[in-house]
Amino acid sequence: MSQPVITLYDIQSTIPQPWAPNIWRIRFILNYKRLPYRTHWIEASDVENVLRQLKVPPTSQRPDGRPVYTLPVIFDPRSNKSLSNADRIAEYLEYSYPARPIFPEGSRAMQCLFVHYIQEVFAKPLLPIMVPMTHLRLPERSRAHFMGPQAQQTPSQLTPAQRDQAWLAVKEQFDTLADLLDKNSGPDGDGVVAMGREVSYADFALCAVLIWIEKVAPHDGWARIRQWNGGRWTRLWERCRDYMDVF
Repeated sequence: MSQPVITLYDIQSTIPQPWAPNIWRIRFILNYKRLPYRTHWIEASDVENVLRQLKVPPTSQRPDGRPVYTLPVIFDPRSNKSLSNADRIAEYLEYSYPARPIFPEGSRAMQCLFVHYIQEVFAKPLLPIMVPMTHLRLPERSRAHFMGPQAQQTPSQLTPAQRDQAWLAVKEQFDTLADLLDKNSGPDGDGVVAMGREVSYADFALCAVLIWIEKVAPHDGWARIRQWNGGRWTRLWERCRDYMDVF
């Protein structure tokens, strides 16, 4: 019998290839574990309604107590479960499909800290640059929803001086991370991936950010980042390339 096909829910946009970094983290895992899946595209304006219909638990709550529904979401027919939140999905896939582990033995806590750092520290300086550019890649109906009912205008673009300053802040984060990963060079590893020699969840979280930049800002963003730190980020991209299929 054929293996059940997992459904991965992703955001529809005007870009032919997906870009959302949190969703790419899950796509990487599915590809790495060689799990059959298909992508179901949803406009941002329809996410809450679709997930409510699927009875998917909310990702979080607003300060006023209202639930927040976000992607990624998967539905696994083998267990008949729908799950939200990238870290929760990663844990589920690792537990349910242990072959080709994304958390090498004894590394789970440190990798979760690394992923938290990527989300909460490393990627933060990118937001003023990437959010306005990402907004422009959404279908028109989703753009208005993305900003909320009280702010229907496009997120403000940076002035050239602000943009240069923002890219300096981004480069500082890339330089810091490069210095950390260099500690894996030599006998301890190749200095490219977080665990030293083999790709893992930490690398997928980082490469997902690179994909976001490459898809949304190929000329202004990825063209410069691929030159930084001796081409390290291109080497990481190449190490993850085998797991970039979109089904």
